[in-house]
Amino acid sequence: MIEIKKIGKSYEKGKKVIKEMSFDIKDGEIFGFLGPNGAGKTTTIKMITGILEIDEGDILIDGKSIIENPVEAKKQIGFVSDNPDMFLKLKGIEYLNFMADIYEIPKEVREKRIENLAKELGIYEVLNDKMQSYSHGMRQKIIILSVLLHNPKNWILDEPLTGLDPESAFYLKNKMKEHAKAGNSVFFSTHILEIAEKLCDRIGIIHHGELIFVGTLEEMKKEVKQNASLEELFMEITKRNE
Repeated sequence: MIEIKKIGKSYEKGKKVIKEMSFDIKDGEIFGFLGPNGAGKTTTIKMITGILEIDEGDILIDGKSIIENPVEAKKQIGFVSDNPDMFLKLKGIEYLNFMADIYEIPKEVREKRIENLAKELGIYEVLNDKMQSYSHGMRQKIIILSVLLHNPKNWILDEPLTGLDPESAFYLKNKMKEHAKAGNSVFFSTHILEIAEKLCDRIGIIHHGELIFVGTLEEMKKEVKQNASLEELFMEITKRNE
């Protein structure tokens, strides 16, 4: 479970980009995080993962504070960034072993997991190639594999389907469903509203650094408009908060 408790962030003195935001991602659910470009989605995700410092409030990952106990909190997280262009001078297998070392996965366990997951994602044959030779989609797959490798309880995915081919996108969506069904949490941002509509148990909408809605699609329809698509509801809610 991830608990966001009245967090705030300012890049310039007196100018808040995230304004006293509170919500949680429950065990056993897929939570979709939506918002227009520049709304604060990536800033929020970077605070949850400990990449950015929190100016106000706190974030608890399975009860562990990202401020007071960052190492233990981060051990409970698997993070897929929206930018997979990192560690490009490493071979795919070198990067995966590096991540396995960080999470202390025994050699005999990691080898089997890497082989199985790489075959499922269709990148087994290129693991000995440098990541700079990979396409964007292949880089995204290797980052996803590194998260699946240590099987964290809480997945945090920033636009995880960008660049994936249809087969790999289908695979990841099924993995997200399986992970939540096993009692874990999945938090992901997306700009593809149809995917959020089909996948998510609950949805949060951020606009101008403020959380303007949290709830189920049915709750959103009751509040805004029955028989509307998520796209129509999203447009209506964000217009109200201009």
